[in-house]
Amino acid sequence: MADGGRVKHDSSSSSPGPRRIRTQQSPGSKARYSVNAPGHCFRRVTLTKPTFCHHCSDFIWGIVGFVCEVCNFMSHEKCLKHVRTVCSCMAPTQVRVPVAHCFGPAGQKKRFCCVCRKHLEGSSALRCEVCELHVHSDCGPFSVSDCRVCHQDGGQDIDMYQHHWREGNMSSGARCEVCRRTCSSSDTLAGMRCEWCGVTAHASCYIIIPPECGMGRLRNMILHPSCVRICSRNFSKMHCYRISENSQHSEMDNLDGVDTQSPVTSKENQSTGSPETGKQTLKVFDGDDAAKRNQFRLVSIPRIIKNEEVVEASLRAFYIPDEPQDYELQSYSQQGLFTDDIINRNGTPDNKPIFKDTVSDSWLLRSKPREVEVVKIYLGSLKVGVTSVTAGKSNTVESIIKEVLSQIGKQTSLRQMNQTRFYIEESRNCVAQVNLLLGGFPTQLDREEYTHLLSEHLAVKSHLVTITHVYSGQGAVVLQISCFSEAERIYMLAKDTSISGKQLYSLVIPEIMQSKLAKGSCPLLVFVNPKSGGLKGREILYSFRKLLNPHQVFELTSGGPLPGLHTFRDVPHFRILVCGGDGTVGWVLGVLESIRHKITCREPAISIIPMGTGNDLARVLRWGPGYSGEDPYNILLSVDEAEEVQMDRWTILLDAQEMTEDGEVNGFLEPPKIVHMNNYFGLGIDAELSLDFHHAREEDPDKFNSRFHNKGVYVKVGLQKLSHTRNLHKDISLQVDRQDLELPSIEGLIFLNIPSWGSGADLWGSDSDSRFERPRIDDGMLEVVGVTGVVHMLMKKGLRSGIRLAQGSYIRISVNKPIPVQVDGEPWIQSPGQIIISAAGPTVCMLRKSKTKQKKQSGSLKEGRSDSSAPSDGGQ
Repeated sequence: MADGGRVKHDSSSSSPGPRRIRTQQSPGSKARYSVNAPGHCFRRVTLTKPTFCHHCSDFIWGIVGFVCEVCNFMSHEKCLKHVRTVCSCMAPTQVRVPVAHCFGPAGQKKRFCCVCRKHLEGSSALRCEVCELHVHSDCGPFSVSDCRVCHQDGGQDIDMYQHHWREGNMSSGARCEVCRRTCSSSDTLAGMRCEWCGVTAHASCYIIIPPECGMGRLRNMILHPSCVRICSRNFSKMHCYRISENSQHSEMDNLDGVDTQSPVTSKENQSTGSPETGKQTLKVFDGDDAAKRNQFRLVSIPRIIKNEEVVEASLRAFYIPDEPQDYELQSYSQQGLFTDDIINRNGTPDNKPIFKDTVSDSWLLRSKPREVEVVKIYLGSLKVGVTSVTAGKSNTVESIIKEVLSQIGKQTSLRQMNQTRFYIEESRNCVAQVNLLLGGFPTQLDREEYTHLLSEHLAVKSHLVTITHVYSGQGAVVLQISCFSEAERIYMLAKDTSISGKQLYSLVIPEIMQSKLAKGSCPLLVFVNPKSGGLKGREILYSFRKLLNPHQVFELTSGGPLPGLHTFRDVPHFRILVCGGDGTVGWVLGVLESIRHKITCREPAISIIPMGTGNDLARVLRWGPGYSGEDPYNILLSVDEAEEVQMDRWTILLDAQEMTEDGEVNGFLEPPKIVHMNNYFGLGIDAELSLDFHHAREEDPDKFNSRFHNKGVYVKVGLQKLSHTRNLHKDISLQVDRQDLELPSIEGLIFLNIPSWGSGADLWGSDSDSRFERPRIDDGMLEVVGVTGVVHMLMKKGLRSGIRLAQGSYIRISVNKPIPVQVDGEPWIQSPGQIIISAAGPTVCMLRKSKTKQKKQSGSLKEGRSDSSAPSDGGQ
């Protein structure tokens, strides 16, 4: 239960509109007094369950606490005078340049809503894909547009970036940068954390931290926002960050047409409106547009209440911090709006009750007409404060601008009006320059042929569109467009266009300004395959967007590796992190090799987060057998400290030929095919098992979302082959370095580039042999191993199960009949003919995880990420 005492912050100095002194009070209310709590409206409550203070995060002993009626901020009485956290209704006024969030479905970890401050439960929670904002789905429309600024938009030129503070939802044990005490809490939304450098502090301490952000321990691998430019007009943030829209729509659609609950409405009051309860529930719409969409908030009020308090409760429900004297409620029905507003009808001097049982329960919240309005002017990116001017009917835009310079509208929705900004900025001649990457075209065409396809299928305007880059091997082109509307039209039309039965894709590409990159920086280009590792792929994608600049994190299902490599083409030094299986790593290496001559950094080092089934390459490079939920921040530290090693790559030429009964060549069955190999190449029983596994996965791909399940299916397929007998040595002949090699009785032949096969088995073995050299991944030689059957392979753990046959740098295989083959786990049936394996040019640079144990992080992420507790060189 709660008494009538309230504590109201005097916001007359910070609210945008004119204020009036309140003279009427409810019979049960006590005198209000001012505290240093921006926008909060506290009332004293009797606590009936364990409760924690949102300011100091300590347990509230006793039965009395203070709660904000708007945002549910809970506080000790002793902490009231120290509260600095801004109320949810006032938070939008503190943001100079609003930046929209990119909402998607929330994860599984315990989080608190940043609007109503309550625990997130169920599947209705949302989170921003770029920052650490978590909200309920019905609180989403009331969240503050204060996402991270990750690039310069158009003609902006910002060199210094400040800390981007976010309240709560921090790791356990986080310590304050100022007082060194614990500032995180698992019981409430408490503490502040910078989303760039990771420094943490109490809400009362962070205000004394210097505003400039140094990007923390990861500064060398973060793509600084001042180095990225993108013209984002006509494009949403999801388009700019290349965030897949499929998962977002299912959740964000729930924001339309839902019956959202006001934070001041209790569950008991929603379902009951009987006279015995003394309460009634109103449906309040914020403007005509909300009424048409049936978007309302439920407001619970006593049946005996003053007019101003009804309007005040409605304003709180929509997180509008203004005083109620300037607003009114109008009765609403499906037939239209009534003109008799309840304030004018019932606002009598003797304070009679304004609601009766016959009054409508649906109302429109309106702003009263005024002769004079206050227009708040924000000075954009200029490093000055905010000013406001008074605008009357006689004022013009010119007079307002003159008044603003001397001191250095109206919308339907009141909340939209409250957050609408007017900016004054330096006048510049900004030229539109939007870069789009279009892919899905036929490969191996020239510029003129791609120009013809663009004109035929997309009707591009040649005087506005220029082809700047052509990637014929990938069937993609990059367009530079000098008109925002034309760029939007091409972007949307390409997504609905198919050429030769293949769907086109379009992506907005940012521009990295090489001249602004810090000296010695080596930004990290991240590729994530969200289909790898079950649901872990999506979680790691979200984590890296949050820890780094989202412009350096690319989802491979949207255009593959090409968009990321094109974006980083002018960066002199960068590294690559591939999150996926060995097949994903080979995909990135293949595209990198094909466009290496078009990028400045010819040999970027590549690291791996293993999210496939076997992950043999990751095992050799010490990145582990598979990702099992390690802290993404610690992974980035390991990448920063990893050592560079060289690795061979191999070209396999498959020349299928028709063979006669006597073994003579009788023409070509199909054109020669060239593939690249990184790990191993197999023929026979090894490839046959891979092919059966591949077919099983294609039949029901949803079941193959776990490494353990995949390995179980592989063993099951192998057991089914126990009774089969193969004589591979009779169907092929082998030459190693132009020397014929007589094969023993084997059922499989495997060529190894790395000492790991089939989820970690060393088929070659570690025993010394005077006939062969010790294998290395950069020795320019392949190890040739034979296997005698399924049991031979399934018992590979702990045994040297392979038969050592040869080492060499040039392999020639003659195949007499169709046979299963596989390259790095990708199987198919190869027709008879010749197979030639040779070195694929220069070696590639990989990153091997350092053996040095990482220093355990005690406390917060900040201890590893802030400037004060880590070396400035990022560990290099």
